[in-house]
Amino acid sequence: MGRKTLEEFKQSDKTPIVVVLDNIRSLNNVGSVFRTCDAMLIEEIVLCGITACPPSQEIHKTALGAEDSVAWRYVESTAEAVDQLKAAGYVVCSVEQAHGSVALQDFVFDNKKKYAIIMGNEVKGVQQEVVDQSDLCIEIPQYGTKHSFNVSVTTGIVLWEMFKQWKF
Repeated sequence: MGRKTLEEFKQSDKTPIVVVLDNIRSLNNVGSVFRTCDAMLIEEIVLCGITACPPSQEIHKTALGAEDSVAWRYVESTAEAVDQLKAAGYVVCSVEQAHGSVALQDFVFDNKKKYAIIMGNEVKGVQQEVVDQSDLCIEIPQYGTKHSFNVSVTTGIVLWEMFKQWKF
């Protein structure tokens, strides 16, 4: 099936995207994000605030070992993580419904730039302070009675759109 070994994964060129988890409550969501990031060769995950860190049996249950392949670090404050990423040259995108947000289908990934996407808390979304620090907001249009996806589903949708523009 062409699966990489752990060592091959670590040596692979990564997609120039960092995923920042802003106060994610569910360890299953955290694990699911790890697994999605592994599938798309994402550079790093930054876990912030109350977001749990590996090792954790609950994270492992959905990550299925991706917590060992994908690089990650913990930063207590999401705002601090954003400052660090901006200083390192990343374009910071909060995934949030906000005035002036860019619809995901209209977002153009510039493969000469590095991106950080901020994924918010399951109930409260991305902190307003972090939205204000961001270079832009990306929104997934929705047409039903609910106006949000599960955070791990949102991460998958956004990463796939960015990954396919970068890779293909």
